[in-house]
Amino acid sequence: MNNRLKVLRAERNWSQADLAQKLEVSRQSVNAIETGKFDPSLPLAFRLAKLFGTTIEAIFLEEGPESG
Repeated sequence: MNNRLKVLRAERNWSQADLAQKLEVSRQSVNAIETGKFDPSLPLAFRLAKLFGTTIEAIFLEEGPESG
C-alpha cells in the first residue's frame, strides 16, 4: 500500500521519532509504514488521519488496477 506519510511528516518538519512519539509507537513502526513494509491497524490509521487533520484515504493509496 502506498502512502503519503513521509510527505505529510516532512511538511511539519517532524522526524520519524517525533511522529512515533505522537502516535505512541516505535520509530521502526513509522519507518515500516512509510516504506510500505507494514500496513497499520485500522485504529492506528485513524490516529494518523486525526493527527494530520485529514482522512485515511488522503494518506493511504490503494495499489493495483482496481484502484482506478
